[in-house]
Amino acid sequence: MADLYKAILFLNYGLLLSVIVLGAAKYRILNSKEKRYVHCIAFLFFIELINFVLPYVLRLNDTSFLYPLYIAGEFFLLTSLFIRKLNWPSYIQVISAVTAVGFMIMKYGFNWPENADIAKGISNIIIICLSGYTLISEIKNASTQERFLWVDASIFFYYSVSVFIFILQHQIANLSENDYYTIFSANNILSSILYCSFLYTFIRLKK
Repeated sequence: MADLYKAILFLNYGLLLSVIVLGAAKYRILNSKEKRYVHCIAFLFFIELINFVLPYVLRLNDTSFLYPLYIAGEFFLLTSLFIRKLNWPSYIQVISAVTAVGFMIMKYGFNWPENADIAKGISNIIIICLSGYTLISEIKNASTQERFLWVDASIFFYYSVSVFIFILQHQIANLSENDYYTIFSANNILSSILYCSFLYTFIRLKK
């Protein structure tokens, strides 16, 4: 199971790199809202790159200090993306930014909440609600061509199942090694689906 986990993990690295390269190539033909997808994927690539470099290159196995940054950055970038797509007032984006910065200050400065998974779970639920509402709006407004519909659907699917996996993981008191690799392999497969939706969308994009 560990070998399968590593195979899927490195497949994800390859897919993510492909998405970054293709997104950069298509960046100029994207509108201001669509460019935020590239910003989100670039942030994720940055986090994954550091997570790869620290243990495999610099031999620093503890990368847990990146987790709050990942939670805050993911929350702000995705919520601001959907807030823009829904044409909500800009002050809601400010609230999102303040929430993300406030979380990092509390976590890095005061180690609260002690379990960052709580913040991750809440963040995922908010992202699910926003992406789901955006998806419903896009489907209802069929007259408007939405080029990132499949990406929005994949984001909703990814975070919905991730919350289920998150709850399942914390319901099991003692995870065996196989259970651990099974759960994280499933999550990596979801990531692969999400990256493939980005690749599909970027390949089909035209001016």
